[in-house]
Amino acid sequence: MHLTFYKYQGTGNDFVIIDNRNQVLKNVSTEWVKGICDRRFGVGADGLMLLDNHAGYDFEMHYYNSDGNESSMCGNGGRCIAAFAFSLGITKNNGKFIAIDGEHEFNIITTSNQLEVSLKMINVQDVEIGSDYYYLNTGSPHYVAFQNKIATMDLVKQARAIRFSDRFKEKGTNVNFVEFIENKIYVRTYERGVEDETLSCGTGVTAAALASALMENKNNSSYEIITKGGLLNVFFKQLANKDFEEVWLLGPAEFVFKGEIEI
Repeated sequence: MHLTFYKYQGTGNDFVIIDNRNQVLKNVSTEWVKGICDRRFGVGADGLMLLDNHAGYDFEMHYYNSDGNESSMCGNGGRCIAAFAFSLGITKNNGKFIAIDGEHEFNIITTSNQLEVSLKMINVQDVEIGSDYYYLNTGSPHYVAFQNKIATMDLVKQARAIRFSDRFKEKGTNVNFVEFIENKIYVRTYERGVEDETLSCGTGVTAAALASALMENKNNSSYEIITKGGLLNVFFKQLANKDFEEVWLLGPAEFVFKGEIEI
């Protein structure tokens, strides 16, 4: 049986997406997902997503990391699957879907040369502030540290020391290093489940923006973020108790190609 898939990317964070509204895939194995995401023997992607029906929503998003395991929320994946749903005519320029971390609203913004998606993220509470780090959940857990000259640092080595530390080795954490560059922030992210650096991470840049707001203490309400894969923007409302609401992630979501695989 031939299965049609679609490849999308959001600032270099790339995904295989399958329209599963007819339930052609009732169960997916870890090895099958790993095979598709493999960059040498498969399609190649940071993760795989299934678009399913869900009553009361435009669709449901199921996300799997490239290690084959179903994962927590993926921000760039959420933006890409919203763009995919828009291309299928499932949704108009705005809508909502359900994911593992709850409901997400989105807005589709089309310009002459690209499509952008603004995705509402979860409210963020209980940010842990350490001596040299911030730890918070933006749909996925993120460890955020500020450092200079992150462009030349050995990110994978430093990030793995944190991700596989005694505290995090069982369930894992994503690790972000952040540097202030004029009025922007530069973010590099190591993703658990991929177990490597990705060109961009939506929940990661969201975590970095909120941690930056706490660190700067300037009542910021947005940041433009530089990643290896391109520019993203995060908008938010910071509450008096250091919690956050009305958190939105904005950036491009691009269709790459369409293909078929045998299942």
